[in-house]
Amino acid sequence: MKPRLVNLVWLLTFAALATLPQVLTVKYYLHLSILALIWVIVAQGQNLIQGFTGYVSIVQAGFMGIGAYGSTLIGIHYGWPIWATMTAAPLITALFALLTGYPSLRVKGHYFAIVTMAFNLIIVIVLVNFRELTRGEAGISNIPKPWDGGRDAYFYLALILAAGTTLLAALISRSRVGEILRAIRQNEDLVGAIGIAAWKYKLFAFVISAMYAGLAGALYAHFQGFINPEIFGVAQSLDAILAVILGGSGTIAGPVIGAFLVVFLPELLRFADSFRLILYGLILVLATIFMPIGIVGVAKTLLAKVHRLGVRHDR
Repeated sequence: MKPRLVNLVWLLTFAALATLPQVLTVKYYLHLSILALIWVIVAQGQNLIQGFTGYVSIVQAGFMGIGAYGSTLIGIHYGWPIWATMTAAPLITALFALLTGYPSLRVKGHYFAIVTMAFNLIIVIVLVNFRELTRGEAGISNIPKPWDGGRDAYFYLALILAAGTTLLAALISRSRVGEILRAIRQNEDLVGAIGIAAWKYKLFAFVISAMYAGLAGALYAHFQGFINPEIFGVAQSLDAILAVILGGSGTIAGPVIGAFLVVFLPELLRFADSFRLILYGLILVLATIFMPIGIVGVAKTLLAKVHRLGVRHDR
């Protein structure tokens, strides 16, 4: 698709999403839409390290937890205003990512995934056992909200942040950094052979993905008003991976589509009652096997075929 057409599609998508608070009569669906927009931020961060760089990280939900607890605890213990704590959350998460990223990125493939999963488990264990600070499994309730404007105002905040992080991901993708990240995904040894310090770019992608997760975690905490360690476990990190795979790994639109699927699909399957999770798991497995390039990848392939048929017809 031409760049102007792509930009037009994005603008129309943003405009359509902006009308949801007025269109949705059931407020529960607006609640789910806010959660989906938060997951767009998480998935875009996951896509930077997984889709662009080729490293599957299983710690995204753990970084969400650091952002959520960081923003909440700074506000409780130091009296910082909410906007300041939400701004600090991704910076705190970036610090943790810097400390853990370099040793983690020294390994590749499945080993990297296992190391990051171990970090996620450690984060959850600390959150559960450091009760004096985190209140353990009981969690923290009555987390203040930025304002009393209700779900509509929060929806627009989530939409602006999701749009901003998506735009930043697009700019990174089109930059020299994005080209190097994709080169690392294709052949990391060759990137090193031509004199590029691949570890710097991998660390950059890992830290930025963590910052995305930290921002999403803070947004989630102040939206829900309650957090506990269970919300930020390995299962939620796997949801971030699935959102990228389902939507289209290495694309900008893919994480947006995947995030909405991960949030809404289990709800749409509620008619199945006790079989809901089984059906959800089956759909995810089948989609991963038969659509490895994701929904965006399938759409691009179909558009390319239609274009080729049009060219032949013109001849």
